[in-house]
Amino acid sequence: MKIIWLGHSGFRIEIGGQVLLIDPWLSGNPMFDEDRRAEAIRGASHVLVSHGHGDHSGDSVAIAKELSIPVVGIYDLVSWWQQKEGIEGIGFNKGGTMALGDVAVTMVSASHSSSVDGADGPVYAGTESGFMIEGEGHVIYFSGDTDIMADMAWMGELHQPDIGILAAGGYFTMDMRRAAWAAKKYFDFKVVIPCHYRTFPILAQSAEELVAALPGVDVREPQVLEAIEI
Repeated sequence: MKIIWLGHSGFRIEIGGQVLLIDPWLSGNPMFDEDRRAEAIRGASHVLVSHGHGDHSGDSVAIAKELSIPVVGIYDLVSWWQQKEGIEGIGFNKGGTMALGDVAVTMVSASHSSSVDGADGPVYAGTESGFMIEGEGHVIYFSGDTDIMADMAWMGELHQPDIGILAAGGYFTMDMRRAAWAAKKYFDFKVVIPCHYRTFPILAQSAEELVAALPGVDVREPQVLEAIEI
């Protein structure tokens, strides 16, 4: 398995014969070198979108069209894109599990908001979500944009993820302290990868606090387009 950061909250996950692009915001992402776009999306099988905000959904439609692959995400947003943009989509909802080849993707709750930009302001884009991604004997919890929530208790107990990709930059999501608290309280992660940080000055610029708060957990600070191999 390879987990490759695309900057901000975007990831390329190579797992179980699939190549999943999650929240691929490439165009205009200050952390991503757009000259490496082809490398980032090469061979992708699916695009997963956690919610409608542009720093997560940004390049989803363009990539789906370019590669003729489906966008996977909340029914409301995916259905709207299917009608408006003519893309292939797999729209489902919280608690649903999609089999993507040998990989199982379950949509779980997040605590945030979700919209896309409209001519007169934000437009409803379904609700925010996270994903449990199971394959190769591992379960990855991709938190999406979220704060701590009580649902994490049953999510950790039921899905038993061993890898956590956690939004931890603060201001719009959990910060490092809150992400560490949630990881200790609700999960038994072996590996934690922070995201939604370093992109803008308003966000946390280091994961040192997360590392210090999770002794015994392999906290890996990702570097853009450098593979983390599990």
